[in-house]
Amino acid sequence: MGKKDIVIVDYGLGNLHSVNKAVSQVGGNPVITGDREAIAAAEKVILPGVGAFGDCMKNLDKAGVIPVIKEYIRADKPFLGICLGMQVLFEESEEAPGVKGLGVFPGKVALIPTDLKIPHMGWNRLELKTSCPLLTGSEGKYVYFVHSYCCQPEDPSLITAVCNYGTEVTAAIGKGNVFGFQYHPEKSSAVGLEMLKRFVEL
Repeated sequence: MGKKDIVIVDYGLGNLHSVNKAVSQVGGNPVITGDREAIAAAEKVILPGVGAFGDCMKNLDKAGVIPVIKEYIRADKPFLGICLGMQVLFEESEEAPGVKGLGVFPGKVALIPTDLKIPHMGWNRLELKTSCPLLTGSEGKYVYFVHSYCCQPEDPSLITAVCNYGTEVTAAIGKGNVFGFQYHPEKSSAVGLEMLKRFVEL
């Protein structure tokens, strides 16, 4: 495996094709697989996610990859969660009471506390909070969101970017080797591709 080999975790949910296409477009060698050994041996891992928190955790569990993902993150290797793939890094979600997330970070996922229409869907502007190697030059740029729930980390220093949707919404997180985007970089034109390129080249 080389620096540009990136495992995209296949657990039966998630927009794998567009993430796969975007990663190869920016010079990465994406491998779509749910194989535990391949995930463990990967140079970098992307966990995409579309759908509901409970289904996501159930499918990850069924695929037997939860311990592998946790171990991979503990080994300090680059990991990127996209949309639901970011949400499951937390302990729990209001969307699926009683279902445990991966618990990589303390905090929960809650319905966006806004008077605006849910889901939050479409282009919104990023406001950077703390420096993150994937977001350099992204201040004020527009990216594409589709979600009803948002991450509420216990540690606010995890939040690398926010957007405004009638309230401040966590748009991106990062700590050490772990990154998360609530928006879809693979659907966010040149801005999103640049972020994926930075991940490929980490």
